[in-house]
Amino acid sequence: MTMRIERPQYRQSGATIVEFALVLPMFLLFVFAVMELTRALYMINVLQEVTRRAASAAAVADFTNTATMAAIRRSAVFDAVGGRLPLGAPVTDTHVRIEYLSITRDASGLMTYEVMPAGSLPTSPARNNLNCIQNPYGGNCIRLVRARMCDPDGSVDCDRVRYEPLFLLINFSFGLSRSTTIVPAETLGLVSGDTP
Repeated sequence: MTMRIERPQYRQSGATIVEFALVLPMFLLFVFAVMELTRALYMINVLQEVTRRAASAAAVADFTNTATMAAIRRSAVFDAVGGRLPLGAPVTDTHVRIEYLSITRDASGLMTYEVMPAGSLPTSPARNNLNCIQNPYGGNCIRLVRARMCDPDGSVDCDRVRYEPLFLLINFSFGLSRSTTIVPAETLGLVSGDTP
């Protein structure tokens, strides 16, 4: 004959729900924080790629054609229709700034690049080609193309693009790293046989 000792059973059904309710917010906060961190790293890397794409396309495109330049900006942000960077809000094609640079040489031989204002750009790619043949270090010869990511609401200076969190639970914002690409000006849309 075996004796069986029965222990009293305690009700545990409510404890599981309470434990779940205590752990779930911390787990979700951790998951959202990891997602925000990976998205911030994505943004830092993809903005550099956007400037690379914009600069390389602008180096071979007609800088006097506004429709072509707008298409380059939209294509640089990987959205040829809407101009919005996928998973990259608030970045749009308006954040892409394309500038043309001349290289000047002073009397001591020191060379520096200067941004050419929009009003002083050559009237056509053929005119730029002629200017560069006449004086490659003149202020009217486009030698370099620079693409940067700038806040479109900013001043003349290129303000950093602000990171906007995807989830409102984690409210932080910071300036993303400066993304700049400078490439040599290639054809700038020059077609063989064009005259200035």
